[in-house]
Amino acid sequence: MQMKLLLASRNPHKTREFRELLKKEFLIDDLNSFPKIKIAEETGNSFVENATLKAVSASKHQDSFTIADDSGLEVDALAGAPGIYSARYAGEKATDHQNVEKLLKELRAGNKERSAGFRCAIALAKNGKLLGTFEGAVKGGIVDRPRGTNGFGYDPVFQPNGFEQTFAEMAAELKNEISHRAKAIAALREGLRKIED
Repeated sequence: MQMKLLLASRNPHKTREFRELLKKEFLIDDLNSFPKIKIAEETGNSFVENATLKAVSASKHQDSFTIADDSGLEVDALAGAPGIYSARYAGEKATDHQNVEKLLKELRAGNKERSAGFRCAIALAKNGKLLGTFEGAVKGGIVDRPRGTNGFGYDPVFQPNGFEQTFAEMAAELKNEISHRAKAIAALREGLRKIED
């Protein structure tokens, strides 16, 4: 029998990725099905804190297990930026394109070292209580210009170590094997299995 999970997000890209990664074991719904549920503001100082805020607040309105993630890009030459501000790096309403452009401009300005990593934290909650957090990370570098049309966010400029393609050039199946979110979700799956046992 499928376990129901509520993903505390209204981002269709993220929902699709979670569904692909969790396969048929879990039935994923997101907040687009529950327009009255408000997501907590990301006021934390880390990916774990932000994921926890979202999962716990959304779980108060539904009886199912609730998950939320916060993830982003950390560039070594920019002291870990954009980090927790990845989605709004170029401003509150910034598009993916604007965020990528700002990042590339800042790296070009000093011809800086381009090593970077993606980090993902997932929080699991039920009835307003945090049940656990799970993390994943992947190392790589920032390429000179966007490449590829798959994925979202910074995927067109992030090339993971050991690969010639950016995340946006990869088939979803490959990205879903190696990504930061894939690693965090693998840890989440183990956590959920323990709860079910």
